[in-house]
Amino acid sequence: MLGIALALDSFSVTISNSCAYPHESRARLMLMPVAFGAFQAGMPVLGYVAGGVAAELIERYSGFVAMAILGVIGANMIREGIRSMRCDPASAEEVPDKGRLTVATILVQAVATAIDAFAVGVGLRAQQTSLPLAAATIGVTTFLCCVVGLLVGRKAGERLGDAAECVGGVVLVLIGLRQLL
Repeated sequence: MLGIALALDSFSVTISNSCAYPHESRARLMLMPVAFGAFQAGMPVLGYVAGGVAAELIERYSGFVAMAILGVIGANMIREGIRSMRCDPASAEEVPDKGRLTVATILVQAVATAIDAFAVGVGLRAQQTSLPLAAATIGVTTFLCCVVGLLVGRKAGERLGDAAECVGGVVLVLIGLRQLL
């Protein structure tokens, strides 16, 4: 249950990205489940090791950090989506390139969605839970949820067309707001 709860943000971001970047390569898209799963597994380990030292600081500011990261990325996606919808493909102008989903963007999103898993690691230490089992379960669960998110996002992207990038950006901003609140 904990793995699913932690995976939901990564699942949503995966749907948004695969929806917004319909022409991205499969290899690039598969980086999302791998990166999100790795960070969701790694952050509880860091929280477990750090114990109470940095936990309070990270817990206090994690919502702000996640909101800032996801808000900026989401706002950029919304801006690019609006720009591409305004372009008239029938005119002489070319439709602007929607850009690429970069490895850096995926890694930043992976960190932003995994910050809350750090606090979970502190809790796992307090409960004297098996860290290897918990981290592996969280990572595998996130990976599997994100693979499903890729499939859902592709189908949604086909239906939404040019609006997909805007919708994906709005979802990222909403996830950031949820993290903040």
